[in-house]
Amino acid sequence: MLILGYIICYTGKCDIFTGEWVPDQSGPFYTNHSCHSIEAHQNCMKNGRPDSGYIYWRWTPKHCELPKFNPERFLQLMRNKVMAFIGDSISRNHVQSLLCTLSQVQEAVDVYHDEKYASRRWYFPSYNFTLSVIWSPFLIKADIFENIDGVASDIPKLNLDKLDPEWIKDYKEFDYIEIGGGKWYLKTAIYYENNTVVGCHNCPHENITKVGFQYAYRKAINLALEFITSSENKAYTFFRTSTPDHFENGEWNTGGYCNRTVPFKEGDTDLIDVDRTMHDIELEEFQKADNGLNLRLFDTTHLSLLRPDGHPGPYRTYQPFSIDKNAKVQLDCLHWCLPGPIDSWNDLMMQMLMDE
Repeated sequence: MLILGYIICYTGKCDIFTGEWVPDQSGPFYTNHSCHSIEAHQNCMKNGRPDSGYIYWRWTPKHCELPKFNPERFLQLMRNKVMAFIGDSISRNHVQSLLCTLSQVQEAVDVYHDEKYASRRWYFPSYNFTLSVIWSPFLIKADIFENIDGVASDIPKLNLDKLDPEWIKDYKEFDYIEIGGGKWYLKTAIYYENNTVVGCHNCPHENITKVGFQYAYRKAINLALEFITSSENKAYTFFRTSTPDHFENGEWNTGGYCNRTVPFKEGDTDLIDVDRTMHDIELEEFQKADNGLNLRLFDTTHLSLLRPDGHPGPYRTYQPFSIDKNAKVQLDCLHWCLPGPIDSWNDLMMQMLMDE
């Protein structure tokens, strides 16, 4: 693989991350009735979303075929293996999509969850396959002061020179991982190195040096990839790039919304500056990493950018307009409805595994 500027070129292979969304009337593998792993916030149909056209699109690379995900074949590949999704709520969103698809072959057994159900583990007994999601939104060690409803009592404190022990402690057990982050680095935070404050992002403290989120994000990605590539355990690693949101005319807390019902076509939109900066950092740090045989770029940023129609929007909660059709509700224009666009990520993952 070569990276020229910020254009990803796969030597001798098709670039599966360059393409378009095409209509696909076959629809998804599952529905919100046939899968029991969908979290309430992503269950758009149950929550009352009135349209369903967003589930009838499929990602199609420009110059090659991308076979549809084969859940039985995937489980055969994962026999006697352990796979972990490490990162933020987008990682959790993706693992739910994978669980829903695999459940058409075998229902997973829920064997572990933490208090907030943020980190979880499932087991497929017929295949001796363990699938986990590990909540680590910064990937590095962080003190986060949020309750179960996401209300913060203090500013996050990040240790830029220490990885999060939540995923490090079990790393030697993993055969496959998907790792990624992004949006949490836009939060107000204080940064530490060698247990000493070195700066902060968007923080109110006048006596702390103001630094951009770029500094911390680059440090975290570099530290994580260096650990993965130098580890004795050569887990096959999908390094997932960050996901842009689709809030229009404001942000999540300033009246922004996402009410489109069809994908963008190529050229209709572009990454905003913050998302471009984040993506550039990811590509630069991936290029610098000693990727050897075990590290692969899972560049879902652009194909995600083209799907403004696939988010819960106001339908992150159950029937938000059943009592008042003009109710003011929180909107979600970042995560993906299930079923929805994120199901195509499984096609991409499967193809990368088969290419090996």
